[in-house]
Amino acid sequence: MRMIKDQLLTDTYAIYNSDCMYVLPTLPDASIDLSIYSPPFAGLYNYSSSENDFSNCESKEQFLAQYEFLIEQMGRVTKPGRMTIVHCQHIPEKGNKLWHFPSHILEMHERHGFEFFDERYIWKEPLAVALRTRAQGLQHKWVVKDSTKTRSALGDILMIFRKKGENQVPVTHPKGFTRYAGAIPVPPYLEHLYGNWGALVDRYKNCQDPRENKMSQIIFRRYASVFWDDIRVDNVLSYKEGKDEDDEKHVHPLQLDVIDRCMDMYSNPGEVVLTPFMGVGSEVYGAVSYGRFGIGIELKESYYKQAIKNLKDVKSRFAADDAATLFDSQSI
Repeated sequence: MRMIKDQLLTDTYAIYNSDCMYVLPTLPDASIDLSIYSPPFAGLYNYSSSENDFSNCESKEQFLAQYEFLIEQMGRVTKPGRMTIVHCQHIPEKGNKLWHFPSHILEMHERHGFEFFDERYIWKEPLAVALRTRAQGLQHKWVVKDSTKTRSALGDILMIFRKKGENQVPVTHPKGFTRYAGAIPVPPYLEHLYGNWGALVDRYKNCQDPRENKMSQIIFRRYASVFWDDIRVDNVLSYKEGKDEDDEKHVHPLQLDVIDRCMDMYSNPGEVVLTPFMGVGSEVYGAVSYGRFGIGIELKESYYKQAIKNLKDVKSRFAADDAATLFDSQSI
């Protein structure tokens, strides 16, 4: 296909250096079990100088119109009863205002066969956000001058949509959850009920009955929280080599903890996972390392090339795990 600049097809993933709107129409109807991605945040970041890049639209209205074409395709390729997960946030604007981007995402998905199913909020440390973004509302000086101008460190939002229809293949965990993705599996306020993480692992690592598996139950309790407060911000794939000096304004991949949780909760081994904005390959990397087939599409050539590098060692990601480390949150 002429619109595809490059592609790499293997037995565990297929990745494309192309505009996602050239590739998505070639995918069969109802062929995707799960999708997860970060769309360009209109007006907040610019990822490249390409006119095909959603982030280079001249207005929010133009951006939303382009984005809706994508959502229409996502509705077509997603299997009934299965999820598409959108990683987004509210967008700061001039005049100390916020644009409620998630509300537009919701409306567009509902127009194209999805139901709003669930959401998660990913906590961010305010000082770290202030240092990275120089957001005026996070500067302590406004506490002294006029605290009506202070603002929260906007967390990331995962919007989880389910394609209308009946799911034909349940997502099952015969032994329960077996791996935790995050920094703090057992917070201090729960240790009196469950003990520490090491004790849980030692006791339940070989448990065959999910009804008795307290380790799986605490993992689910953590994952089911609407606030994910122990996502490791630096648990990301290598990305700095993918930056272009001439047009790069932002790149920070989605954390693997986030991807791993979604992968484990909403897909089965062997199923097909799609990301239309692949970046440096994070979602494909997460899919393949969890035994899924990953499809990724990336417009920017430097990101695509970095994704190839990042995916070289994907099969060995968990290969060194043994009974002692398989459930160690720090080994993820």
